[in-house]
Amino acid sequence: MRNAFVAALTTIAAEDPRIFLITGDLGFSVFEDFAGRFPGRFINVGVAEANMVGIAAGLASCGKVAFTYSIAPFATIRCLEQIRIDVCYHNANVKIVGVGGGLAYGPLGATHHAIEDISIMRALPNMKVLSPADPVEADLATRAAVAVDGPVYIRLGKSGEPRVHSGQPDFEIGRAITVKDGTNITLVATGGLVYNALLAARELATQGIDARVISMHTIKPLDEEAILRAAHETAAIFTIEEHTLIGGLGSAVAEVLAESGNRKVLFQRIGIRDRFCHEVGSQEYLRELSGLSPQHIVSRVVGYLSRELSKDIM
Repeated sequence: MRNAFVAALTTIAAEDPRIFLITGDLGFSVFEDFAGRFPGRFINVGVAEANMVGIAAGLASCGKVAFTYSIAPFATIRCLEQIRIDVCYHNANVKIVGVGGGLAYGPLGATHHAIEDISIMRALPNMKVLSPADPVEADLATRAAVAVDGPVYIRLGKSGEPRVHSGQPDFEIGRAITVKDGTNITLVATGGLVYNALLAARELATQGIDARVISMHTIKPLDEEAILRAAHETAAIFTIEEHTLIGGLGSAVAEVLAESGNRKVLFQRIGIRDRFCHEVGSQEYLRELSGLSPQHIVSRVVGYLSRELSKDIM
């Protein structure tokens, strides 16, 4: 996703002189082309994330489209006050890009894990929150962020994410993408876990469960219509996210369902429990520990449905 973002932004910058890129001592071997082609529009502020956001807000006040870029927890939490006041309060045209969402920087420990960023960013007034599923969506999310005025947070994977889309889907902020149709249950996933949801859906099919898979690339504003349609057309909804269960995708979907008055659809959240990850290892290893592998997703779905069906029988 990272490379897709950089390629898209570089292409856009060649046609739009408003584009600026500010990084917090990050992006070596990634931004050389952008910096070489647009040296006056590339700023490396060093390890100074608050300054990075302040500079971006200042550029936005002069009519520029400013992108900030750092590892996700540094791009969001370390400079939260500046994002809240300098950017969101003024509805500034700043796009915040956090690379390594979730457990992508697994070997570097909890300081580099981004498991609270979505909940924090979606709580900020005026902020839109995007979490693309693969490089295709990352490219489209970058272009969509430029086209919309105001603050946007784009949560990216690190690198090497498999493609979910064989072609180019219709992409619109606030409109989910149905990656696979299904009639029994719905898996609503975001970010890199959309791929795991697809793998889980294939396994569920062998067990007679036809799962719809939705890429919820926009957490805010959420596609409420897609959620309510799934609640009407399928028997259960499962949200899947590489993020704490508090305040993320699952919480956003739960809010929609609770306020809809629908008491028939079954609902379950799959994500990271309320804990720091003290273990160190690859992203795949930490996903296994957190119950986010395709096999764990299948087990959660089948186990939950079995329990609920047994209640009906009793």
